[in-house]
Amino acid sequence: MANPLRKPFRYSYSNATIKIVLINVAIYVFTIFNQNLMFYLSLNPINFFENKMYWQIVTAMFVHGGFSHIFFNMLGLLLFGFNVEKAIGTKEFVLYYFLCGTLANVFSLFVYLFTGQYYVFLMGASGALYSVLFAFAVIFPNVRVFIFGLIPVRGPIMILIYTFIELSSQMKGSRDGVAHMTHLFGFVVAFVYFVVRMGVNPFKVWKDALRR
Repeated sequence: MANPLRKPFRYSYSNATIKIVLINVAIYVFTIFNQNLMFYLSLNPINFFENKMYWQIVTAMFVHGGFSHIFFNMLGLLLFGFNVEKAIGTKEFVLYYFLCGTLANVFSLFVYLFTGQYYVFLMGASGALYSVLFAFAVIFPNVRVFIFGLIPVRGPIMILIYTFIELSSQMKGSRDGVAHMTHLFGFVVAFVYFVVRMGVNPFKVWKDALRR
């Protein structure tokens, strides 16, 4: 019996990447003129559980805390999202982006809850973006990417480097305002998505690619 979770969408491409970027930019502009909007859209444990603002697990992906925050997130999405979307199709890409981003936020929310960080406001597309980076590394494992714009590495090494950076930053308790564990959850959810939905083992793909 065919696995219903792996039933593919009929391929189509309608440039969802640029639409997601435009939505992010529009919401960023709105929050500049209405700071209260960030309160309602960012993900906060108290607002979510006590005030029942359940939409925040999704809307937090579209809120950014400053120009550099949104600029680099959207730049990353443009650089990698186009290629991933073209490879898997728009419907699969949209499902992947929103599911991975939402679940990364959910996992982060419960970590904040159980560690007593009730006044954290999680915002940004980073969880979804890191999932897109992961997908790029699986789909194009031999393409060289320039880390920090300087160091050329292949996709699997890029994921390894970013994982090390995020793990070390999280373990050191970095107070740079970056949700490092949300980035890591983006990788974890992406890995599960490829295994469950795509029937692809990223580790095997990378192992084969690095042998060449």
